[in-house]
Amino acid sequence: MRFPPWIACALVFLLGAHTPADAQTPAPRPARPPTVADAAAFVARAESVLYDLSVKASRVDWVANTYITFDTEELTAEAQEAYGVAVRDLATEARRYERLPLPAELARKVLLLKLALPAPPPPDAREAAELTRLTSGMQADYGRGTYCRTALSCLQITDIQRIMATSRDPAELTDVWQGWHRVSVGMRHRYTRFVTLANAGARGLGFADAGAMWRANYDMPADSFVREVDRLWEQLKPLYLQLHAYVRARLAQRYGLNVVAPTGMIPAHLLGNLWAQEWGNIHDLAAPPAVPPSVDVTALLRAHRVDERGMVRTGERFYTSLGLDSLPATFWERSQFTKPRDRDVVCHASAWDIDGKDDLRIKMCIQVTGEDFVTIHHELGHNFYQRAYKTQPYLFQNGANDGFHEAVGDAVALSITPEYLRQIGLLDSLPSAASDTAMLLRIALDKVAFLPFALAVDRWRWEVFSGAVTPDRYNAAWWDLKHRYQGVAEPVARSERDFDPGAKYHVPANVPYIRYFIARILQFQFHRSWCRAAGWTGPLYRCSVYGNRAAGEQLSRMLAAGQRKSWQEILYEATGERQMDATAMVDYFQPLLAWLERQNQGKPVGW
Repeated sequence: MRFPPWIACALVFLLGAHTPADAQTPAPRPARPPTVADAAAFVARAESVLYDLSVKASRVDWVANTYITFDTEELTAEAQEAYGVAVRDLATEARRYERLPLPAELARKVLLLKLALPAPPPPDAREAAELTRLTSGMQADYGRGTYCRTALSCLQITDIQRIMATSRDPAELTDVWQGWHRVSVGMRHRYTRFVTLANAGARGLGFADAGAMWRANYDMPADSFVREVDRLWEQLKPLYLQLHAYVRARLAQRYGLNVVAPTGMIPAHLLGNLWAQEWGNIHDLAAPPAVPPSVDVTALLRAHRVDERGMVRTGERFYTSLGLDSLPATFWERSQFTKPRDRDVVCHASAWDIDGKDDLRIKMCIQVTGEDFVTIHHELGHNFYQRAYKTQPYLFQNGANDGFHEAVGDAVALSITPEYLRQIGLLDSLPSAASDTAMLLRIALDKVAFLPFALAVDRWRWEVFSGAVTPDRYNAAWWDLKHRYQGVAEPVARSERDFDPGAKYHVPANVPYIRYFIARILQFQFHRSWCRAAGWTGPLYRCSVYGNRAAGEQLSRMLAAGQRKSWQEILYEATGERQMDATAMVDYFQPLLAWLERQNQGKPVGW
């Protein structure tokens, strides 16, 4: 029987008052050392508790993302807090079993439990509640973000992204770039507090800081992971430098040397993307005039009157052509495909697994564009991954690492080749081989240009969490990294009154970002492996595995494994390779690299 605290205290006082003066207080019995059986029982209980809480939190979070109101923000904060506190308490309890000689799978579950949250709540209950409210509040502010040029002309993020993608007026691009970056200014002080609380939670689980905890999630020591990332970047840096030099020269031709210096950094607002993370939207400016253009997927979709839902159906058919089961009927009933007209929603594309079974969804504000066509194939990769590992225990229901989860859909999207477009009826005849350079350039403007951006985002956060970057240098450090890795410059002067990192969704939402860098590496590695399984012997960039069951079997094995083993083991079983290898990406773009080197001959490379 359990008593309310005040009754328990009263009983202790009364019993103590009647204890004989010479009575000996019995020595406390030593705690029994934990056993492997205790650890197994604990993990089973933890998985049951977390599954129940995660389903509740997922349902509430879905509503909060698709109906942004004060109440849904509060409800999701409460649900996330409940889940976060449970993870924190269970992860803390799990430390009792770390020194036991546990079976491999049980030891892995104990470790994954400690790594379950990107920002574990601090031990103090009030601080735990504060952490969840900070995170949900910043995310909601991002979702509500609006730039009003006049009282009657307000732009939401989809409007701003469209202008950034299509406008070629530097003044307009500067205006909307500045307008969106004002959205995050009010987050700065809250983010500073968030860092303090996230670090407190990470230290409570035995990590030096939250960034070190993130890096511990890759089946290798945190410092080794940093070196691994550096190794991969060095393999790819020569390709990026050539692409950067070529694009800089083309933009200088378009805008003039007074706007784009021939030896300097590229102004960030001229690259067709709000964050200068992908440059595909300026393909019309970068495309070589003497080379036949590549296929315009946006034009094909519109010419064939493919609507938003039809784009998703097409993406689903790619996966089923590989032998995977079709999506459940509830996917089509419960997903958000387009932006509702009557309410604020978070438009950032995401894939959802509500119940760890079959309640799969995507949340997007789809526009009929080639970019969103690729995004759909990417997001569905998450959903098919989630479907494949649903039979795994709760703590293994994840990708082999978070880069795997991002890479699957992107690897599938590499098969969106002209041949694939012809097979599905969007393209009547294949373009000549002379257009391959333009096609590779278009892909590189997104895939290769993205690499240093992804590095900069988490390099910044690792240094913020470690204390190497202090709050008085948040914005300066952000731009220092963008200068160093990307060679892009802020379009207007920035100061510490600004908080430009918060203008990127993943920062206020606290989503680790290095996963996307890893995904860029792995997707080409997966693609190369699938093409080999399919018996493809031609250039890697022309390979599509649409309809190939041998490639599908390789993919299915990898997906079904979830996170049951180290990613190195799962990668080996799926591809025969134990190490992430950027040479697959270099191989894919080798013809383009040679072409870029010819275009850049005699011109400055670097900044």
